[in-house]
Amino acid sequence: MTGAYVQPIAPVGGSLAWSALVAVLPLLTMLVLLAVFRLRSHSAAGIAVVVALIVGTAVYGMPVGSALSAGVEGAVFGLFPIMWTVVNAVWVYRLTVESGHFDVLTRAFGRISPDPRILTIVIAFLFGALLEAVAGFGTPIVVATVVLIGAGLPPVRAAAASLLANSVVTPLGVMGTPILTMSRVSEIPIDEIGPVVARQVCLLAVFVPLVLVAVVGGWRGVRETWPVALVVGLAFGAAQFVCASYLTVGLSNIAGAVAGLLVLLVAVKVHPTHREARRAAADRIHDSRRRVVEAFAPYALIVVVFLVSRFGPVASLLSNASLSFPWPGVDVTTADGDVPTAETFTIDLLTAPGSLVFVAALLSIPVLKVAVADAVRCFVAAVVQLRWSFATVTAVLALAYVMNLSGQTATIGGFLAGAGVAFALLSPVLGWLGVVVTGSNTASNAMFGSLQVAAAQQSGLDPTVLVAGNMAGGTTGTPIALQNLALVSSVKGLSGKDGLLMRRIWPLSIAGLAVLAVLVWLQSTSVLGWMVP
Repeated sequence: MTGAYVQPIAPVGGSLAWSALVAVLPLLTMLVLLAVFRLRSHSAAGIAVVVALIVGTAVYGMPVGSALSAGVEGAVFGLFPIMWTVVNAVWVYRLTVESGHFDVLTRAFGRISPDPRILTIVIAFLFGALLEAVAGFGTPIVVATVVLIGAGLPPVRAAAASLLANSVVTPLGVMGTPILTMSRVSEIPIDEIGPVVARQVCLLAVFVPLVLVAVVGGWRGVRETWPVALVVGLAFGAAQFVCASYLTVGLSNIAGAVAGLLVLLVAVKVHPTHREARRAAADRIHDSRRRVVEAFAPYALIVVVFLVSRFGPVASLLSNASLSFPWPGVDVTTADGDVPTAETFTIDLLTAPGSLVFVAALLSIPVLKVAVADAVRCFVAAVVQLRWSFATVTAVLALAYVMNLSGQTATIGGFLAGAGVAFALLSPVLGWLGVVVTGSNTASNAMFGSLQVAAAQQSGLDPTVLVAGNMAGGTTGTPIALQNLALVSSVKGLSGKDGLLMRRIWPLSIAGLAVLAVLVWLQSTSVLGWMVP
């Protein structure tokens, strides 16, 4: 190749509309294969990558070598830092299971209140947020459902509550993996995206406990427990907001869960609900205070490691291990003459979220009294558990990189920009759609992140507001995501109930999406523009 590849905006007969119709084929391919043909995510994404390569080379004229190299770069980014973070987060979870401390943790939460409505807030929302911080990928939904059923809740109600509770924690979950992905594909710094996501999602988080109480106990439950539910939601949302805005997005769910739990402990004393539940295992098994402290230790260590890594001298020392280099075979210039940041690949060996979680996991091993051999086995088990996630994430990131660097995303964005300011209303809808069909906020961000930026820039809107809107919209798609419904229907007592769950939850999903669409639109105007930092 003698010169840089220049991205064409309208390669099909000079028509932006026809070009956009062709450019969207890879995304349509993946969505149809997932939603209509029910292919597994990694298969659908893999086929979509092939379509993107064909469109990029045959229609856009991108050199074959450059297109293939772009796909490889995306796949490598999917491995590090994305899956590196996920593997280590799941490793922490498996260590607690291996040592028996996970059961201690669930019993500790279960003793907080005998009221099933309060217990739902504790298990599905607060405990679920902790699990989302270190496991994700549907784990909190399944675990919370099993625990709530064991506590005496009807299976369908337990599953519905767990699905809804998992909504507002996904954008900031798995140590910030979704935002890390969005930052990479949108070329907007994490520190700019996090605060805006917080200003959208945290408002919904305030009301999630009230919704959970309504699902489990009906309107009577809301009347009897609304003070507790409301203050827990406020505490969770406030802590999530402060952490994402001023500390680090990776700890946002942990901060929200801890703050919500502390407030709930006080609230149930001030406003007791006087509702007894079926006695569960938590009432029959006594755990020593030391065991309970050990059970919470891995989460505390994650917080400490992240905070220490941001301390001035330590941060400077760790950053010395970072490595940046031009990605071979990728020499691209946009239609405006800019050079995409994807041309340079950066490896943050010691400051990547996954590396910090890895350190916290190593420190947790002696605390949890896990033998080294067992710890290694848990790590291998985590990798095996995530094998299909590896395939899906690498394929989706490869798809995103090929579409972005070939110019397909810019074409779609230019076409959508014709909607003007009204596109802000559609921004969360794209995120919602992406999560419904893929089951992953991370995958949705990879699919639509660059598109949101392209449309925003050509519409005169703030790109940061729209990429945050994509993530926020995804939260409302989480409860009815096809993958999540399939996961929860595997729990005993829920086989074949995925259709029933969909019918019960989708009105709440659409209502939340409508609220977010209006919020994002108003944040894009002078009405609520003051909310955006």
